Amino acid sequence: MSHDHTTPPESSASVTPLPGTPPEVKPLNLIASLTIFAAVAGALIVMAYTSTKPKIDQHRAETIGAAITEVLAAPATVRTIFVYRGQLVDSLPAGVDSTGLDRVYLGLDESGNAKGFAVTAGEPGFNDIISLIFGYVPATGRITGMKVLEEKETPGLGDKIEKDSAFLNGFAGALSPIKGVKRGTAHSDKAQVDMITGATISSRAVINTINHRLEKIGPLLKGYRQGGRP
Repeated sequence: MSHDHTTPPESSASVTPLPGTPPEVKPLNLIASLTIFAAVAGALIVMAYTSTKPKIDQHRAETIGAAITEVLAAPATVRTIFVYRGQLVDSLPAGVDSTGLDRVYLGLDESGNAKGFAVTAGEPGFNDIISLIFGYVPATGRITGMKVLEEKETPGLGDKIEKDSAFLNGFAGALSPIKGVKRGTAHSDKAQVDMITGATISSRAVINTINHRLEKIGPLLKGYRQGGRP
């Protein structure tokens, strides 16, 4: 006894999608959609950055300006001095972009005499980078003041580096290199600054940041002459 039946070829079989099954998305269509989405998102980010950058730059300039006034005891005028090819210069050659160049700020009194330099610096603290600015007089080696510009230290402890008046005032008149000492210690020389109890790591980070910065740029500050050009 024979059975005669025919099985349709696989190519002719039809598959009925289950109810609720999402339609199949072709890989090329998916890639194209993702590419367009990424391009649009990138354009929006660039537009947002372009529109907000001038405001950010202006705010930073205002912050630096106020800090310079504080650490140099209100100079009459301030000049931006660039570090260019290993020396301090008042102006850059034509065509040289100042973006990214190291710089310091020279404070002058009403007679045009130098009061000192305001110098920015930043190094790791306990949690993150501590950014600060300090005033410095090369002729005497004295710090005229210090102000923390940005920090993310532990609230109530490390963040006292920008709030503790005794700590901040300790930098005014201190000789460099600065030495951090435990608060209450009798000062044996004018280079000592009292650290903050409970925040010695953050306090020492501030002191080390200033010392390390002066190790590098101090010789240039001492050798600077107004009107310097490359």
